[in-house]
Amino acid sequence: MLSAPEPELPSWTFLSNHAHVLLAISQDPQARQKDIAYAVGITIGAVQRIIHELEDAGYVKSEKVGRRNQYSVILDIPLRHPLESHHTVGDLISSLR
Repeated sequence: MLSAPEPELPSWTFLSNHAHVLLAISQDPQARQKDIAYAVGITIGAVQRIIHELEDAGYVKSEKVGRRNQYSVILDIPLRHPLESHHTVGDLISSLR
């Protein structure tokens, strides 16, 4: 069986992998980590680590629904960097949709 080709990613991007994972979750809260990894262009292990970090920081919540996780993004939390701290996660997501 042929699989879809890996997406070709540029050598650098304006957003971090954390932002990409957050955006992927906001677009599909029921996405599997495998699907998030494919969309972002990183490994499943990296997705697991990033989701864990986002949960620890309060940006994402996960809930087990059957055999899968369902995620929710907490939109009213400020971004972490001082240059962006006057914006929320919701601002970031809405500006990139």
